[in-house]
Amino acid sequence: MDDIKRIQNTEHRTQKKDIRISVEINSFKYPDGTQAVSGINIEVNRGDFIGLLGSNGSGKTTLLKIMDGLIKDYEGSVCLDGVDIKKLTPKDIYRKVGLIFQNPDDQLFAPTVFEDVAFGPTNMGFSEKEIKSRVADALRNVEMDGYAKKTIHNLSFGQKKRVCIAGLLAMGHEILLLDEPTAGLDPMGEYKMMNLLTKLNKETSVTIVMATHSVDLVPLFLDRLYILSKGHIVRGGAPEEVFTAPDEMANIKLRLPQIAELIYKLKHEDNLPFKKIPLTIGEARREMVRLYA
Repeated sequence: MDDIKRIQNTEHRTQKKDIRISVEINSFKYPDGTQAVSGINIEVNRGDFIGLLGSNGSGKTTLLKIMDGLIKDYEGSVCLDGVDIKKLTPKDIYRKVGLIFQNPDDQLFAPTVFEDVAFGPTNMGFSEKEIKSRVADALRNVEMDGYAKKTIHNLSFGQKKRVCIAGLLAMGHEILLLDEPTAGLDPMGEYKMMNLLTKLNKETSVTIVMATHSVDLVPLFLDRLYILSKGHIVRGGAPEEVFTAPDEMANIKLRLPQIAELIYKLKHEDNLPFKKIPLTIGEARREMVRLYA
């Protein structure tokens, strides 16, 4: 399964795409003078699935808020479809871009799933028929069919996150910004969430930028990765280009994916002749078969 995803991601990266969001931030400081982010240059193309990887306090959430137009007092520029985001109204931005917070309880407020997902389309002025259609489509896209009448407080943490995503999809958002979408989920919940996001990205062409510190999930799902440390991008590219040696990752308070760390030690400490450091179990298996066949 992981091999298929890696092949799909490689093909996905080779396609020519147009730029949806371009970010050039020279500097942004918090009111107390603390430097939050600086020297940021990122381009988000249509259909991308991009990760912002970093430890707590690295600037991931701040960068997402800048991309969503919630923070505007920075030095630099952020363009949405070629237009400076500072010149756009919140309505202009939110018709295309939506931010999902780490804790879904900060975002959900209506008594039932239907009411919460319907809130955005209702305020956009759609007819009752259109609202029902949008809610049904959004819930189906996040695999929450049959939950429309459920009360929010009876949902699991992962289901609440899906409802948050549905709320943005119902408004027609083409770009999703997600802050730690797998936080608070068990391992199976993490995998299901990432599979859902991949499905939305590949099948409905939703562009996704997600902040995460889950290094083991990154190689399986993401097209491109930016590593943040102390508000700077210290590395960027495809996962296989970004993940290098354990000591380099440790310097920015991260680690290699577990399988990569194991093979790295076998190669450099036990002198086994691995040609490369695999990032997934499938890649590691092929390397081992090559060595011992």
